[in-house]
Amino acid sequence: MVKHQPLQVYEKQVFVSFVTGIYGCRWKRYQRSQDDSSRWECTWFIILCSSFLLLLFWAYFWLVAQNDFNEFNWSVYNRSGEWRDETIPILASTTVGFSYITFLLILALFHISLGQQLNLFWVHKIGVLATLLTTISGVVSVDDIWGDEWDILLVSLQSTAPFLHIGALATVTAFSWLVAGYVVRRERSNFQVLVLLIYVIIFLAVCLAPLTFTCPCIMDRHSLRPRPDIIGRRGAPMLAPENTMVSFNRALQQGASSLEADVTISVDGVPFLMRDRTLRRTTDVNKVFPARQSDDAALFNWTEIRSLNAGQWFLESDPYWTVETLTARDRSRIGNQTVCSLVEMLRLASRANSSALLNVRKPPPEHPRSRSWFMDTLWAVQKAGISPKRVTWTPDTDRGRVRGLPQTTTEKLSLEEIRQRGITSLTLHYSKASHRDIQEYLANNVSVTVYPVNEPWLYSLLWCSGVPSVSSDAPQVLRKVPYPIWLMSQYAYGFIWISSDLVSIAIVIGIFCFQKWRMSGMQTYNPEQIMLSAMVRRSSRDVNIMKEKLIFSELNNGLGSSEELSLYPENGYARYSHGGLSH
Repeated sequence: MVKHQPLQVYEKQVFVSFVTGIYGCRWKRYQRSQDDSSRWECTWFIILCSSFLLLLFWAYFWLVAQNDFNEFNWSVYNRSGEWRDETIPILASTTVGFSYITFLLILALFHISLGQQLNLFWVHKIGVLATLLTTISGVVSVDDIWGDEWDILLVSLQSTAPFLHIGALATVTAFSWLVAGYVVRRERSNFQVLVLLIYVIIFLAVCLAPLTFTCPCIMDRHSLRPRPDIIGRRGAPMLAPENTMVSFNRALQQGASSLEADVTISVDGVPFLMRDRTLRRTTDVNKVFPARQSDDAALFNWTEIRSLNAGQWFLESDPYWTVETLTARDRSRIGNQTVCSLVEMLRLASRANSSALLNVRKPPPEHPRSRSWFMDTLWAVQKAGISPKRVTWTPDTDRGRVRGLPQTTTEKLSLEEIRQRGITSLTLHYSKASHRDIQEYLANNVSVTVYPVNEPWLYSLLWCSGVPSVSSDAPQVLRKVPYPIWLMSQYAYGFIWISSDLVSIAIVIGIFCFQKWRMSGMQTYNPEQIMLSAMVRRSSRDVNIMKEKLIFSELNNGLGSSEELSLYPENGYARYSHGGLSH
């Protein structure tokens, strides 16, 4: 009688080996398992999903926050005293972390779809935890340094919500394959019902999400207002040093209709242009007056200020990565720039027939011009020869003493307060200027200027909202936006929304029906037939025989006359004997 072990025939499963090998370092077949994943591994899968969602939020935040990268770097500078582009390491680490976590999540989903047991490799567990903790620390740091920037998320949704809805709908539809494969199993449990219920709720929420959208660019194109005017905020600071004559000239060349400047008063009463409290960042004060580099800029006299170089820092630090685009002549001109006076800027605006928006910083109490600073500013306006009607006054202090200049404020005020203060326009941060507020102000003849607007999507959004003008650090970018990025009628968007929902519902129903049919077919099929048919197919293909071993033993020091080769039918194999093949 012959004793034997079953013949095992395996096909190469390259894709499964790739998925399980990279995810769990299970490259060999015997290392894999189709048993249910342990609770510990399910916990790691939840951590992986949480990391992905957090990184998705983090990446989206930095994508839309590009509009304010200059503001972020300036906030960091005010804390550290050193000017660096801090967005570069953040963007690099976010890109690497998001790509890594997304890749692991895709592998995990393939595990689930292929019925493989989840078993995340320990190296990946360390990587997931490190990525998660780094992202959490980044969120906390941004909330501390730049907490007001979270408002841009809600603002951006007014522009991106219709597209995010399509992406979310496609994602939820794709997940129906996994949900259906789990729910239609023969075994029934309360957890399956819970999973199905949660999926249905999420699916319906995504389908109906557009009911909550407020998108100004979903409108009749005939109702679109004229293109908003562009105000050069500190000139064109991405092309030349901020608040210099070269910068203001560049802004006018790039189509800016107005100029905005930050005004500081020197100790001898000369208004000059400087954004920072000190002169360290934008001049060479550390070389000319090293002992006074941390002093308030307003505590220098005009002769001292005029002796400083205000352009070399731009060439050395290259804050916007634009120096390489400059010609040799431009670099020479920028390198010789000095601090600009208010009179020079206003004369340039007068020659260009443009207007000016002044953000005047009130001098500190110990300043000799702390009580007459507004008179110094008005004197500069008069000396420049520009019409007072084209110079807008921003400061709220001493507003009653300023006569003949248009009044504006950076505060969001009610219509009654605007009339009481004699204000004719508002200069608001984009986070404070909602579509509804803008329409209300414009209906009551109150002009609105929104700042800072540096990205085409935000410019398009405000254009659709009817904003008359925007203040921008990048007039060269907005100049290339001749029309809103996207504009769609309510009827057209309604058709796209309903059509995409119906298509998604049909696909989900089809997937559930297919999974039900597939599972029922597998449950009713004879296991012996599956094995025999598989053996027939394998005979005509390239099959790798991984194990074929017969163990012979003799009874009574020899083979019996009734030798037979027996394989067990209950394991799906045929039984062989000398007489032929039997079942």
